[in-house]
Amino acid sequence: MDKSTQSQPAAQVPPPVQPDFNAIKQRQQATWASGDFAVVGVTLQIVGEDLAEAADIRAGETVLDVAAGNGNATLAAARRFARVTSTDYVPALLDKGRARAEAEGLDIDFRVADAEDLPFADGAFDVALSTFGVMFAPDHARTAAELLRVVRPGGRIGLASWTPESMIGQLFKIIGRLVPPPAGVKSPSLWGTQAYLEQLFGSDAAELRLQPRRFMMRYASPAHWLQVFRDFYGPVQKAFNALDAQGQATLEQDILALLERHNIAGSASLVAPSDYLEAVIIKRSV
Repeated sequence: MDKSTQSQPAAQVPPPVQPDFNAIKQRQQATWASGDFAVVGVTLQIVGEDLAEAADIRAGETVLDVAAGNGNATLAAARRFARVTSTDYVPALLDKGRARAEAEGLDIDFRVADAEDLPFADGAFDVALSTFGVMFAPDHARTAAELLRVVRPGGRIGLASWTPESMIGQLFKIIGRLVPPPAGVKSPSLWGTQAYLEQLFGSDAAELRLQPRRFMMRYASPAHWLQVFRDFYGPVQKAFNALDAQGQATLEQDILALLERHNIAGSASLVAPSDYLEAVIIKRSV
């Protein structure tokens, strides 16, 4: 037999990269602790209010806000007379939420907690909420499992997540081209798609209620937006710090171009819509 016609052994396919989620999480925690996310976060309060309405928060219900940041969904639920526990793994952000609650005279329990390892009993809450929070946890499957675990059968999970094609979704793509994310970690904006939510929650969800929404970012100009996010928004700040002068100039140019494309206010100011997906997952009762 001609040796050239003999079958050759199949090429070995390397195993998929297994991310070190603990190491990634430590870096993420440092990122969100840098700057002052509350400066940006407080502008998103309307998202928390809309999510509380979508999740039908009622007086006396137990509500958990996961990856709460400075507490937008936390305050929205407490304003509806729910019994709220607000959690984040950045203590400084919880301090900002606590100050806001005290200013309004709201009784809220603030706890340092990891979205992937929530320190609560199974079925402890009627509702779990997260606005642009859990989508950034590196282990998506584990995070979804924790949300399901701490909510009672028949309870609700309310999420607000940037979509892949939103302005913020495109921002992360721009950053990722210059500062690549850790190998094996999935994009957070996948949480903003129906197919991925169905994959994450699967047969544990009795119902998935989805509503596309749009948040309007309002700043003095594209340059003003960039300065605020560069100074206070951890992921943007860290991206600039990781680059040399030429890389920083490229990132600045690309972000300003993105803002200009989305600006619907002309030269007078910046009004830039960014789409997100509002989701309410009803946990199966049996």
